Parts: sequence; C-alpha cells; structure tokens
Amino acid sequence: MSINTILFDLDGTLIDTAPDLAYALNTLLKYSGLSEKSYEKIKPLVALGGKALIKFGFDCDELHPDFIDRHQKILNIYRDNISQFSKMFSGIDALIKTIKTKGMFFGVVTNKPENLTHLLLEKFDINPDVVVCGDTLAFNKPHPAPLLYACAQLAINPSQCLFVGDDKNDMLAGQNAHIKTVAVTYGYSKVKKDWHYDYLINQAKGLVELI
Repeated sequence: MSINTILFDLDGTLIDTAPDLAYALNTLLKYSGLSEKSYEKIKPLVALGGKALIKFGFDCDELHPDFIDRHQKILNIYRDNISQFSKMFSGIDALIKTIKTKGMFFGVVTNKPENLTHLLLEKFDINPDVVVCGDTLAFNKPHPAPLLYACAQLAINPSQCLFVGDDKNDMLAGQNAHIKTVAVTYGYSKVKKDWHYDYLINQAKGLVELI
C-alpha cells in the first residue's frame, strides 16, 4: 500500500472524550436544578457536538431563549475539565510512534472547534503534522473540504492517504475526498456495512498491521 499519510478523527478515534463531555452536561444540568443523564445515553451523542448534548439534556431546540447561553456554558465547563476523565484509546500512543518511525505524516481532521481541539491535543502531548478543525474552513465533515485541505497543507495526493474514524460522516468525508477510509469499532458509533468503509479495525494495533 503506497500510503504516506494517516489522518484521524479526534473524539471517539484518538481520544475517549465522552466522559468529560458527559461531566460537562451533567454539571450544567445540576446547576439548572435538573436530573443528570446516564453516561450510556450521552455517549452516542458526543460525535454530534455540544448543541446535540444541550438538546438532549434540556429537551429543547435551538429556538429556545436559553439555548445559546446553555451551549456556551457547557463549552466553558468542558474546556475547564477537558482532560479530567478523558484518555487516549488503547494502543493510540504506540500507533502514533509507529507512524512517525515510518516517516509518515500524521494529522487530525475533526469537527471540534479549534480552541478545544488544540487544548485537548496539548493536554495529551499529541503533535500532528496538520490539524483541521470544525471552524478552520466554511465546511465540516462529511464535506470533503477539510480532508482535502489537510492533504494540501502536507502537499500530498489524497490517494496516498488513509482517514481513520468512528462515525459514518468520517467515512462519507473520505469517500467524498476520494481517500480510503478505516472505520474503528471501539468508538462511539455502531459501525454498519452501509458506511462503505475500505478497512475495519477493532483496535489501534490493527492499523499498525495495515500500514
């Protein structure tokens, strides 16, 4: 396989961030005098971002007069506790070292905002060659623009790249950018065959074997 670049989704692929996002939501609910939500129900919503968590936790839509304030508050709580319970998925540290040892490029393409993305990467001492966030461009995954932008920044052809993710939108983004995709089963979404991924791995070391 003539691959020289591995791009990764962040939440649910490189780092298990769901515990701190659940903490942020439940802290806000407690402040508001409401009952906490179970981690099992929060976890599948993590990939959808803070707005989805507010909609679920408060049973409201974006037209609610308090929605913007609640959204900002959950982001603030999360920012202040961004690495309290989160951790890298098993084998990710060794995988990153293998990628670098092989002289390959390593990047992150996420829909997470830039300020939170860079803070999280800093907390875990992860130093990608390129980082594309949810507010870097006008378009987010599943649009191909973030992946193509990452390739352009590294001056590599999309055909030389793999994109690894745990969500259907990651696979769609890869397909739209004509980049081969790797779905991980250890993330937040239940992987389905209709995602049309190119490869499937159950743990990080599976990617080591693939490259």
